[in-house]
Amino acid sequence: MSNMLLVRANYLDGNFQWKTGDIEIEDGRLLRVGENLSFPEDELAVDCSGYTIIPGFVDIHIHGCAGTDTCDGTREDIDNMARFLLQKGVTSFCPTTMTTGRATVERALLAAKACAEQPVEDGARIVGIHMEGPFIAKEKKGAQLEEAILPPDYSWFRELYELSGGLVKLVVVAPEQPGGYEFAEQAKAQCTVSIAHTTASYEEAKHAFDCGVTHATHLFNAMPGLSHRAPGVVGAVFDDERVTAELICDGFHLHPAVLRTAFRVLGDRAVVVSDSMRGNGMADGESFDLGGQLVTVKDGKATLSDGTIAGSVTNLHEEVKNLVSFGIPLEHAVKAATLTPAKVIGMDGEIGSIEPGKRADLLVLDENLDIVAVYH
Repeated sequence: MSNMLLVRANYLDGNFQWKTGDIEIEDGRLLRVGENLSFPEDELAVDCSGYTIIPGFVDIHIHGCAGTDTCDGTREDIDNMARFLLQKGVTSFCPTTMTTGRATVERALLAAKACAEQPVEDGARIVGIHMEGPFIAKEKKGAQLEEAILPPDYSWFRELYELSGGLVKLVVVAPEQPGGYEFAEQAKAQCTVSIAHTTASYEEAKHAFDCGVTHATHLFNAMPGLSHRAPGVVGAVFDDERVTAELICDGFHLHPAVLRTAFRVLGDRAVVVSDSMRGNGMADGESFDLGGQLVTVKDGKATLSDGTIAGSVTNLHEEVKNLVSFGIPLEHAVKAATLTPAKVIGMDGEIGSIEPGKRADLLVLDENLDIVAVYH
C-alpha cells in the first residue's frame, strides 16, 4: 500500500471515542491520526466525509467458512477462508481446530503456520491458532466429537505448540477434568488458556482462574449457567476482572437480553467471535462436515441431527450490526470485535485500534454500517 490520506473521516480513536479528522497511511502502517493533517500535494487523499472508519475486525474463534474448514488441513483451505473473511471486514483471524484426531490437528497447525508465514495478499492475516479441544468434558461436548476427547495433556500440547512455531495463541481446557488445573498452570506460559466445554462449578472455575485461566470460550454455551444459588462458570466469569469472555452474537446462541446484560457486566472484557463453520457464506444444506459430524444449516442456524447448535454461519460484521440493533453502543460493539480480541492473543500492539504505528487495518462504513471499503 502506497502513502495515502483518508480525510474528514469520522473515526474511533485509540480510546474508542468518536473523532473527526484525517488518517495517514504509509507502507501499510498508520503514520498519523488527527485533525487537519498537512500532507504533500501529490499524496493520494480520499475524502471520507459522511463515512465512518473503524479498525478491521479480529476473529479469534473461527473454524471455517466459504465451504472450507481449518481441520481440512491444507494451505488452500485456509487461504480460502482468509479471502472470504477479508470481504466481510475481518482483517485478522485465528483458525480454530476441533476435538479430533492428533494427525488431523497436526495437519491443521502446519497448514495455518504456512499461511501465516506467506499470507495471501487478498486475504485476512492469520495472527494465531485457537485449539478448541480435545481437553474438554464429555458431558458438555456440544458439537465436538466425543471419541476424540482426551484428558488434559500438557506434554502433547507443548509438542503441538512447538509444531506450530508458537502460533497457538489460545487453548481450551475443562479444568475440572483430571490434570486440568495443572495443565492451566503450565500452558499459561505458552498462550492464553480458556475455559470451555466444562462442567465446572463456580468454585472450580474460580480456582481455574487462580491457576492461570484468563479467558472463556463462547460464554454461556457448553457450560453451567448462572443461577441464584449456583453461579456456575458464567457467574465466576462475571465475578472476576481477570477473565475475558467470548460472545456469539448471531441471535441464536444468546438472547438479545442476555447479550445486553453480558456487555454491561463484562464491559471491556467482552469479545465478539463468530465460531463459524464451513457453511458460513454457503446456501442452506445438510452437506456440511464439522469435526467429523454432519451439520444442517437452515435459516441461518447450524445444528447437529439432535438439534445441538453446531457453531454459526455468521461473521463479525453481521454480529456488530446485530449488537447495535440490540441496543449496544456501536463503539462498544466495535471494541469487542477488534481491540479486546487482539489483547486476548497478545496482538494489541499491532492491530485492533486506530493508532499511529499499528497496521492500517481499516473498514469504511456507510450510514447503514455496511462496508464500503477495506484497507489492510
